[in-house]
Amino acid sequence: MKEESAVEIPQPLSSGPSAFIPVEVILDEGVKQEVMTDSLLSVSHADHLVAVMRLHPDYLSCFLRTQNALLQPDGPLPLSWRHYIIIMASARHQCSYLVQLHSSAFLLAGGDVSWLRGLHCAPPKIQRLQTLNKLLAHRPWLITQEHIQELVSPGAEPRWSLAELIQAVVLMSHAHSLTSFIWGCGIHPEPDCSAEEHLPPASPAGPLSQSPPPQRDDTTNQQEWTEAVNEVQLLMEKMMIVQQQEEEFTPEELVTRFERERTESLLEPAEVVRSALPDSVSRFVRDPDFIYQDFSPRGEQSPPTLRAQDYSWEDHGFSLMNRLYGEMAQLLDEKFQVVCALTYHTMAMHTHVDTSTLRKALWNYIHCIYGIRYDDYDYGEVNQLLERSLKVFVKTAACHPEKTTLRMYSCFWRQFRHSEKVHVNLLLMEARLQAALLYALRAITRYMT
Repeated sequence: MKEESAVEIPQPLSSGPSAFIPVEVILDEGVKQEVMTDSLLSVSHADHLVAVMRLHPDYLSCFLRTQNALLQPDGPLPLSWRHYIIIMASARHQCSYLVQLHSSAFLLAGGDVSWLRGLHCAPPKIQRLQTLNKLLAHRPWLITQEHIQELVSPGAEPRWSLAELIQAVVLMSHAHSLTSFIWGCGIHPEPDCSAEEHLPPASPAGPLSQSPPPQRDDTTNQQEWTEAVNEVQLLMEKMMIVQQQEEEFTPEELVTRFERERTESLLEPAEVVRSALPDSVSRFVRDPDFIYQDFSPRGEQSPPTLRAQDYSWEDHGFSLMNRLYGEMAQLLDEKFQVVCALTYHTMAMHTHVDTSTLRKALWNYIHCIYGIRYDDYDYGEVNQLLERSLKVFVKTAACHPEKTTLRMYSCFWRQFRHSEKVHVNLLLMEARLQAALLYALRAITRYMT
């Protein structure tokens, strides 16, 4: 564990699947998870995304089934269009990794090479997805039935069918949330991609120092290790308190606690500095200045909270998608269930731990950032269990993934294994995906009724 504690000046890694996770850790922890390592050792043939996800094989199998179903030849939209929609969606978060991969797949699927010159070269029907694409990526709570009507109503030309649109919505939401995982895990571009196109923007606090970290004596290391162990112990104690708490709060108090958490989440900003988009990405982006804004900006009329009791995945979203896109509804539902239940009953150096309260706090915090409230959840638990450095990482990776830095990754849960930080990124990705889908499906439901 000791070698995984945070260093004073994090150094981005130059080789392997991830800039944040040493390749030896991926191999070592992968072996524990019964992962095949041959493909990882041959980096030129490795899929870096899969290499990192292999730390959680139960989740990976669900993810691959879903992605394969999204990109199977049959379906409402031509395969080349689906790859192009993922390119458009990935570009919203400057994710050259996905833009490059799906540009190659687009051509292999018979796509017109001229479309890759930019969005203006794509068919008008695809261009009309731009508004929905940017809302799904940055402010999904603004999606209304009018946005759906503009695309599918009989007067809309070229018109989208509901079956086509639901597939496009899933493709865009899938890509947006996947960029959060890619940036959050520091995943390197594949070896056959141009490295120059994939350089991440400089950290807003200044580029990560490339100078060697200062020499530190054993006493300093021991002190840091002791602090890290104490942090774990404190978190364990807080989890125990939360699990044993029997106090019941009135509905009014629960709403107050949600609003307090939502307001405090405004204090966890991604300190962003706008950087120029590389041309390989910018050609697929319209209105690049449209980015995430806090769901409840101070001093402004906030949009109404989406109460999970009024529109949830289990009771509403799943059934609508099951009607319009049955196979995908089943696959997404399985993926959400697997990631929410995923546990190894470990926490840093401890075993036989019930981590359910911690996982639920993470999921509900991400939904809180996106304006979704669970009436029966005490949001005071979020503040008790999630330290500030973790909140900063989660909010950045969920809302401004392209601004995620190694320093942010290194600062939270200093004493935890990398596989546990990857677990956080899986929860983050799926919670974000479900939030976006809920807003889009709610708008489709309202259009249909």
